[in-house]
Amino acid sequence: MELESEKSKATLAELLDSNGDDGILSDSEQQQQQQDQNDKQQEDTNEIDPNFCIDCRDMPCEINCQTCNEPFCKVCFKLVHKSGSRKNHIFEQVKSHLTENENNIDENGNKIVDDNNNDDDDDDQYNQITKDDNEQDITKKLLFHIKRQANFIPLRLTSEERRLLRLLEAALNVSEYTDRVDILSYKSKTKRIVEQLKEICSILAGLVVASNLKIGQNLIQDKNFVDNENWYKTIFEIGRRYKIMNPERMRDTFGKLCYMVMDSRLPEIKEHMEFDLYKPIKTVYSYLESKKQQDNGLGLKILQDPLILDATAEIKPKGKTRTLINRQIKLKESAIEKLSSKYSSVNGFNKEELRQVLYSIGDFNSYTNSNRNPIERMIKRLEEFFINSHESNTYSLGIRFGYGGARLSHNHEKQYQYVRQSLELWSHIMREMISLWSAADEDLFSPYKYSLTSTGQGLNRVKACPTVFKKMHSILQECQSKCNGWVGSSAIHLGDHTVPNALFFLDKYTQVPRILIPVDQTLNQIDELSKDPFAKQYMESQFGSVKDLKLNILCDFFRHAFDGSGSDNFFDAGSCIDGRLTSAWNWANKISDKDYYKFFLMSGFVGFNGSEGF
Repeated sequence: MELESEKSKATLAELLDSNGDDGILSDSEQQQQQQDQNDKQQEDTNEIDPNFCIDCRDMPCEINCQTCNEPFCKVCFKLVHKSGSRKNHIFEQVKSHLTENENNIDENGNKIVDDNNNDDDDDDQYNQITKDDNEQDITKKLLFHIKRQANFIPLRLTSEERRLLRLLEAALNVSEYTDRVDILSYKSKTKRIVEQLKEICSILAGLVVASNLKIGQNLIQDKNFVDNENWYKTIFEIGRRYKIMNPERMRDTFGKLCYMVMDSRLPEIKEHMEFDLYKPIKTVYSYLESKKQQDNGLGLKILQDPLILDATAEIKPKGKTRTLINRQIKLKESAIEKLSSKYSSVNGFNKEELRQVLYSIGDFNSYTNSNRNPIERMIKRLEEFFINSHESNTYSLGIRFGYGGARLSHNHEKQYQYVRQSLELWSHIMREMISLWSAADEDLFSPYKYSLTSTGQGLNRVKACPTVFKKMHSILQECQSKCNGWVGSSAIHLGDHTVPNALFFLDKYTQVPRILIPVDQTLNQIDELSKDPFAKQYMESQFGSVKDLKLNILCDFFRHAFDGSGSDNFFDAGSCIDGRLTSAWNWANKISDKDYYKFFLMSGFVGFNGSEGF
């Protein structure tokens, strides 16, 4: 019977391989068949290796299913054992010797990198998580972090909201609000503000009529501005919400938007307009809480479901096979569908609304990682190249007041600590940037008056920022507690001539990734450029070697992007919290004068703001 069975299988295989051509194969088909057989033999060889996952075959074994008696990586194990009888299988976590030299993959498909590893992945995003925590504790802490940040994560715009956003941007582009209001004039400022606010409201209404006559008629027919109060508030809230997750957009118009909302809240303006333009930002938490009574809080429970970690995880393609990437995408999509089905209800949220919530949290994860990753990689480069480089005077980090434009005097060790602390502080700020936006929103639109003052950069609105200051102070304390002593000043400038208001603060720190990302990309591209023999010869002739080119870039950056320079006077620069970023701005403005600038251009550099120039 066994011989007959084997014979029938062979016959079936021959029929399938023949593809209807009576078993006659061309030379190319025979070569392809031979290649397929070789690939199959190679796969069979890989399957018997217990150190690799039995499913994907290219990931180290991390979980051993005792019921199946088969090794799996974490991603494949979750896919295979997520339902049915396999869900109750007994398993144990194992540590393969391969993982000592290769990157591990966590349950979300992201890499877990040891602190001493120099790979290009994230630092642990949450400082409370330690190596001693088990998987259950880590899950609880991650869920707590998501729930805390949900109070600040803005809700992703719908298609209708994006249409209104385009109307708002068009109106702001033609407005001359700040040119008419923030000037010294004999005319009453209250009248000027009311006049300009009514003008922008009229422009918005006119654009609605132009884009959709029926909707425009319903909006303005036999109605005053105050009758459309909610509509005006909503459209300005949409613009503010969009800017949070897209800081590179609306760079020329967002200031006008904020100042319009700020002025509309002044008591004398509100008395004339009979309404203001302020509306709290619609966040993930406030959106879920809006229907708490209708669905008995079912929507809020989605933030406590462990499946949300899979549904909102960022999928990073670097260093992964196409098979693994597709597997992680399917795992993420499956988690989104399960959560949207589980927590949707008749009286509460539908599936599409819950998907919007999950996509918003996913946007936040991607936004935070993209801002923090270049900083973390810079910290690793600092440790790798310069922790012992004081033995060589060529790559010493020491700076001296008056030399090379430096305003500080630090030896190698002190400058190393100063740069390390500054980068750590920026990393903490990027982690909490979403909550800092919320604090700045509260300070900007508080119903308190501001003063129009000449700050050395024209007339600017100087307004106190107590909420942002309190938040920044807590971030600074957290960073200082992790450092072995603090180098430099810990003064935070807010609400003065250096940082007049919370809008300037936000604009200042959104520049951090704009400065570091081009430097990081150039350093990553140098090895790829060196594969070209002519480019490599150019590097060696000018700097000696590819490594020396990297060292020159890093050494100059760590010296002069943190040397206290960049201000017109002694008191506004130096080692204060804001002065560290001012120095980095100054270094970025002088990048075209550097001897390595051509390698930036060869790496695709066009400017620190995505266009020519700074």
